Amino acid sequence: MSGREDPKPSPIECYLIVDDAEAAIAFYRRAFGATEIARRAAPDGRRLLHCALALFGGRIMLADEFPELISDTVAPKRVGGTSVTMNVNLATPAAVDATLAQAEAAGAAITTPATDAPWGTRYARLIDPFGHAWALQAPLPED
Repeated sequence: MSGREDPKPSPIECYLIVDDAEAAIAFYRRAFGATEIARRAAPDGRRLLHCALALFGGRIMLADEFPELISDTVAPKRVGGTSVTMNVNLATPAAVDATLAQAEAAGAAITTPATDAPWGTRYARLIDPFGHAWALQAPLPED
């Protein structure tokens, strides 16, 4: 459940655009135990061009919005939400409940409370304070 390791890049990773990278980094630390791997500040001294975070045995990258550099890369709040969900596979149903509670305490909005889903997982969904959707799941024990 912690992001303390520095994983190697996987063949595919997500890159989140946020409206406040410093606040997002602080949230992902509190909510998911993320640790910072790398960062690059923008020349304006206010925004981040890039940050890589280790969490859940993998990594994500994020940046502030830079409409002057890439016009179609905006934070979910600017477009009214997201159609993408980060899916986190956890080891146990208890880890889903604990991670969900930790994320909610850090400021996430729970959109699907933890439940035993008919497809055989403990499952929950949340929206982080920056508009990104996350699903938490773990296999249920077999009867």
